[in-house]
Amino acid sequence: MTWHVIHTKPRQENRALENLARQGFRCYLPTFKAERIRRGQIYIGIEPLFPRYLFICSDNGLNWNAIRSTKGVQALVSFGGEIAKVDDQLVDVLQNVENNLKTGEPDKLFNQGEKVQIITGPFSGMEAIYQMSDGESRALVLMEFLGKPTKAKFDIVHLKKSC
Repeated sequence: MTWHVIHTKPRQENRALENLARQGFRCYLPTFKAERIRRGQIYIGIEPLFPRYLFICSDNGLNWNAIRSTKGVQALVSFGGEIAKVDDQLVDVLQNVENNLKTGEPDKLFNQGEKVQIITGPFSGMEAIYQMSDGESRALVLMEFLGKPTKAKFDIVHLKKSC
């Protein structure tokens, strides 16, 4: 049993997975839970562990033309004209890691002590240090204002991770 890697079109991992499965291919898309912002609200969503990539198994050969023409698929990953192979033990490890990630806490949008940047309003462009969540849609940050460290509350949608 050999696994190969498929490069998908942007944000079409699930579409490629569904279409390949419909054709009878055995595929695997590792995912994890993560906090995200959508329409000004925090939600917990399922995200691909490797955006734009999924794995496909070849037990006794694959129809590469059918795979390439599947909706959502960009290409098969290859190196020097050779289609890349992934050891099945690596896929087993990824499945175990995925199971642990799904049972644990979701990946947080911001972590305590992390630098964030305010992106809108009168403080736009200023950096702050994320302290904690204050309800569902607000965050408590520590920022320097008039030469003093000051605690402030902002809507979570007005913050982004600082580089």
